[in-house]
Amino acid sequence: MQLSEEEASIVATVRAFVDRDVKPVVHDLERSNTYPAELIDKMKRLGIYGLAIPEPFGEVKVSTPCYAMITEELSRGWMSLAGAMGGHTVVAKLIDLYGTEQQKEHYLPQMATGELRATMALTEPGGGSDLQAMRTVAVRTADGYVVNGTKTWISNARHAGLFALLCKTDPKASPAHKGISILLVEKVDGFSVSKDLGKLGYKGVESCEISFDDVLAPTDSLLGGIEGDGFAQMMKGLEIGRIQVAARATGVARAAFEDSLNYAQERESFGKPIWRHQSVGNLLADMATRLSAARQLVLHAAHRLDSGERCDLEAGMAKLFASEAAMEIALSAIRVHGGYGYSTEFDVERYFRDAPLMIVGEGTNEIQRNVIVQQLVARGGI
Repeated sequence: MQLSEEEASIVATVRAFVDRDVKPVVHDLERSNTYPAELIDKMKRLGIYGLAIPEPFGEVKVSTPCYAMITEELSRGWMSLAGAMGGHTVVAKLIDLYGTEQQKEHYLPQMATGELRATMALTEPGGGSDLQAMRTVAVRTADGYVVNGTKTWISNARHAGLFALLCKTDPKASPAHKGISILLVEKVDGFSVSKDLGKLGYKGVESCEISFDDVLAPTDSLLGGIEGDGFAQMMKGLEIGRIQVAARATGVARAAFEDSLNYAQERESFGKPIWRHQSVGNLLADMATRLSAARQLVLHAAHRLDSGERCDLEAGMAKLFASEAAMEIALSAIRVHGGYGYSTEFDVERYFRDAPLMIVGEGTNEIQRNVIVQQLVARGGI
């Protein structure tokens, strides 16, 4: 898809940022699991946190294809940086689509600059992808909503100041989704980060368990001001979330492929560059084909979202295919690099550790298959 001149320039600026500022430091930051405060500040100055926020609240809202390309560039450098802004974008989208005017005016200008960072609070320790089975409850009182419950795998939990909390405002509702709402909750008394979760990859950016113990959320924190709409609202928000995760996977896959292509031209074996050996050349050909197909699926889903049409099928396909492709490409990168691919001296082992997150994040790929087949039946095919 052809971007406008302005959007192409934004993507090029992010690409330059990755090459100049991210790649030289990512190895040490990732190895020490250090929060990338300086890189996050530079992302704020580049306007990356405001990409989904329209005027007058933000300065430059980009198309979803442009947003996907920017996410790919960030992930090419370090997937954690794309994770640092992924949930923030979903929350911005939710407020833009469903928020009251007061909510938009209060939150979006701060979110556009990155002064206020936001994240989603969906998953619970015993629920996984079954969001309707959640146990976090918000009881309405004369003073607002009293919230109790626990959420887990919350990215940016320590650095976010706003949480789009999916909770039950009517636990007895039938069907269950009719009793689910979204509250825009800030860090107040009763909120705590109860545990940091160790991870295989996705280093630097924290993932935590958070607890709500009689947290009082004002009545006007209810997204859109209407109870019972939260599940449908979040499902719509997750369309951009899944496109973002798919673009992250494409970025990791691209980094693994580019490193492998360069290495295969530099490394010689039996008197010739290893890409000339058919076994290595075939790996590279398959990697490039999967990468190209993944990117096209991501851009197709992004274009569909901007058209205003329902895109849960397209977003699900993009997320499913791109994440599986990233895992395959990362493993192939290790094969191309041989022993060096298993060494922490090279970046390919990081790609292999980062890739699985996109398979299980933002709804597991098993859930994506359920979404896809339901929509195939509902639409009568593709």
